[in-house]
Amino acid sequence: MLIKIGDFDCTECWDGVFYKKLSNYPDITEWEIQTIIDFADYEAEHGRTCEIEAEETILSQIREHREAHNKKRILVPAKITECIACPKYKGCMTDFVCHTSPIENAIQIFDCGSLLSAVRARGKSAKELKLEERNAANDPEDYFNYIMFAWGNCQAGDRLVMERKLGRFPNEEDLSTDFTPGVRFFFQYNDIIHHPDAVFDGVLPLKIENEVILKDWVYAIIVPTIYENVIAEHIPVDYKEKVYFVENDCRDIWDWSEKVYEFVKKI
Repeated sequence: MLIKIGDFDCTECWDGVFYKKLSNYPDITEWEIQTIIDFADYEAEHGRTCEIEAEETILSQIREHREAHNKKRILVPAKITECIACPKYKGCMTDFVCHTSPIENAIQIFDCGSLLSAVRARGKSAKELKLEERNAANDPEDYFNYIMFAWGNCQAGDRLVMERKLGRFPNEEDLSTDFTPGVRFFFQYNDIIHHPDAVFDGVLPLKIENEVILKDWVYAIIVPTIYENVIAEHIPVDYKEKVYFVENDCRDIWDWSEKVYEFVKKI
């Protein structure tokens, strides 16, 4: 795997390359160093080596950080500004993380009571899932053993739902006039990081291996009101009070992400 550190549009892992965007390139924060170390450590645990491509001043800071902190994790800041695409926040707010599903998957999640990794949810091996056309980023097999989470105010989960629905990358119209939100499962970051199977891979806020039992961990579940009649009979009694129906009267995916995040903050 190659880690490229620079002034990219965003941080992402694509086809064997981890593009790490710095919030104030070429300066690097302790948290950004932490995520680079997390990525390298995760890859090493799965038998993959990493080469870092960056300026020597950045490389030396990473080495010094490793030596000084010796596995002690840096706490996440309240706001991360590597990505400033969202109109209101201009950064990722780190009090919540969420997992977003299309309505069909959300019904299955309610029926089984857990978020499941792709391997468990779809009943296919990681090898099979890696070879599917929908694996456009060419993710390694082990990635499919985890449930993925985004920051609570991020639109990435809904964007992926639209991509899966359309079978292609969504355009501006798909994310505005034709936008149909998914169901969002929210978790408090400082709570879910203590899940026994939580893993920090440096790309996502965190991911969790195999399963997350909702009644034990979920903070709030946001369902667009258009699905209320479809989903109501599937909501289990033991966390029914955590399910909220919210109307999508928004201009686009950004507006919806803002509305839902602000709603959850007020619960």
